[in-house]
Amino acid sequence: MDVSFLGGPRPQRGVGVVAPFDFALDRELWRWVPDEVSLHLTRTPYVPVEVSLDLARLVSEHETLGEAVRALTAVEPEVVAYACTSGSFVGGIAGERAMGEAMVRAGAVPAVTTSGALLEALAELGVRRVALLTPYTESVTRALRDYVAEARVRVTGCVYMGLTRYIWRVPYRDVAAMAHRAARAGGADALFISCTNLPTYDVIPQLEAELRIPVLSANQVTIWAALRRLGTRAVGPYQALLDDAARGWPALPEEQQEGWT
Repeated sequence: MDVSFLGGPRPQRGVGVVAPFDFALDRELWRWVPDEVSLHLTRTPYVPVEVSLDLARLVSEHETLGEAVRALTAVEPEVVAYACTSGSFVGGIAGERAMGEAMVRAGAVPAVTTSGALLEALAELGVRRVALLTPYTESVTRALRDYVAEARVRVTGCVYMGLTRYIWRVPYRDVAAMAHRAARAGGADALFISCTNLPTYDVIPQLEAELRIPVLSANQVTIWAALRRLGTRAVGPYQALLDDAARGWPALPEEQQEGWT
């Protein structure tokens, strides 16, 4: 069949993504991406270490990042994102900035990291007090608290799941229950759900409607910040970071509440 009359495919703008070797939520990342943008993913090399501070340091080494970014340059992305929260907060604010600089040197395009994107999103929403939810152990969670505190954002509440593997298998109902625990103390301007391997896309609107504050997640802020460098917007109905109209937190349509409780 002759399809030449279609004139396609449409030109695509590329976002390169460097993810840890155990990243399992490629499909979730794509849900925030508009049709005219393509994601090009690569992963860090496998290491036999469970989720921990040691793993965070290993998957964020500058040599590893440089190799991954150089591989992505073959498809000429306009921006490169490092999609790992712990790997980008383990070295504090200075470490996160150094990672971004290393990625730019390797690829000569703008670069963002998940933890850098988090601080950018908090500033965008004017957040000075945040509640935290993580799937990590206590020690990794403490490092996130320290990172947020270094940015002069107060942590009002914090809960963690204590997981060291299979984080992508956590169901939405568990994420929602832990989110309510994190926000229970009150006083938070927003809630952040950490870890790019923790599923969040469908649960964000429901939690915003219930908690009446913006709910940010690791994958959401990563894609939001990367697309911002392209001058385009992430796709996320009823998500306050992405949709100004959602910042009044009206009641969520009933059809959006199905399928995860």
